[in-house]
Amino acid sequence: MILIFKYIFPGKYVGLALWPFIVLKSVDLKEDHSLMNHERIHLRQQLEMLILPFYLWYTFEWLVRWIILGNAHRAYRELSFEREAYAHENDPDYLKTRRPWSFFGYLA
Repeated sequence: MILIFKYIFPGKYVGLALWPFIVLKSVDLKEDHSLMNHERIHLRQQLEMLILPFYLWYTFEWLVRWIILGNAHRAYRELSFEREAYAHENDPDYLKTRRPWSFFGYLA
């Protein structure tokens, strides 16, 4: 299910996967196939980690990377979950062939 909340996104962020929803900054973003695929990849990650552990891991990994890198945005871009989603957001068939726990390959 897709929800639209114009005022919750800081800066240039426009989408968020929050199981079981995809939250977008504007209605027209529903037509952005790369963004929608990116967020659907996150929904799959959340589901395979049984939802709550996903958020705990995401937060912990982000904090560790922020401490190491000294930059919050760079830490976000280096998260294993984000690296997987960005790497495959332009592949509309990725979720059909994706193996469970694929984000592990992006931890390094």
